Amino acid sequence: MSQKDSVSWNTIISGHARLGQMRKARTMFELMSDKTIVSWTTMISGYTRIGCYTDALDIFRRMQLLGLKPDEISLVSVLPACAQLGALELGKWIHIYSDKNGLLRNICICNALIEMYSKCGSIDQALQLFDQLDVKDVISWSTIIGGLANHGRAREAIQMFSEMERAQVEPNDITFLGILSACVHAGFLNEGLHYFESMKNDYSIDPGVEHYGCIVDLLGRSGCLNKALEYIKKMPFQPDSSIWGSLLSSCRTYGNLEIAVTAMEHLIELEPDDAGNYVLLSNIYANLGKWDDVSRMWKRMRNKRMKKTPGCSSIEVNNEVQEFSAGDDSNPLWNEMYGMLKLLGLQQSGVDTIT
Repeated sequence: MSQKDSVSWNTIISGHARLGQMRKARTMFELMSDKTIVSWTTMISGYTRIGCYTDALDIFRRMQLLGLKPDEISLVSVLPACAQLGALELGKWIHIYSDKNGLLRNICICNALIEMYSKCGSIDQALQLFDQLDVKDVISWSTIIGGLANHGRAREAIQMFSEMERAQVEPNDITFLGILSACVHAGFLNEGLHYFESMKNDYSIDPGVEHYGCIVDLLGRSGCLNKALEYIKKMPFQPDSSIWGSLLSSCRTYGNLEIAVTAMEHLIELEPDDAGNYVLLSNIYANLGKWDDVSRMWKRMRNKRMKKTPGCSSIEVNNEVQEFSAGDDSNPLWNEMYGMLKLLGLQQSGVDTIT
């Protein structure tokens, strides 16, 4: 092209971003001399789409530093990254900014804010915003129901679902995933089975693998392991590793070795190098006093050189997201942080401490 304007640059960047080629998109973006709000938003949404949430926040903050005002699309694009990283302070800023600029009339921004507050642990603020909505669509209801479920407020989630039905807003598969999750967290077996049948019979929604996963988890936690296995066998599609893993975990709780071995056979096919499954089965053998089988499990892990994937979490401090992994001592404040964790642990256990 003899001339390359912002439209042509944005088109190329968008094409790479939609294909998940964010390195190429980033290269083009950095070369672009006249970046527009579309350029910044394309990068933010591209990073969010592939799960590079930290990069999405970095781009958004760069845009802020340049004094470029975010529009509705850029806010909707960055809020999921805030939700996933727990960047509550940035999410609150976006809420205030949206309110000042009259953007809360956009239901998409409100729904994204409700999800952000829910996933950042501020479910009461999510409820407050939800109650303020003049118009609530199926996404609004589904998001708040899922948020209540994740915070262990199952009764409120069920009540919210009833209010949704009274408002004549038809639920979708995401709504039912939220209400089933609420039943799982609270151990509401009968209610969970009722909603599972209702989504098929009353709303003609075919349950997906996630819905079956909730039912298997619910039955397993309730000790109905044989019935959980029956549901797995009745599934109209191939059960994934999360479903078999859920069943294996329940087998450990109730000491059911026969079904545990069945679950493990499928898990070996689906994820042969996952050390966590071997550890679970080993614990079941240990609880039953089958030490030869325990030794066999650990020998297989050593032969395959398996390592358990370390846990990871993140927290926002001074508007910066800090990430932590189990066993990672690379942070310069590692000694101070673990010292504080030890102190908190002692206080929780009731041990007197001297400060």
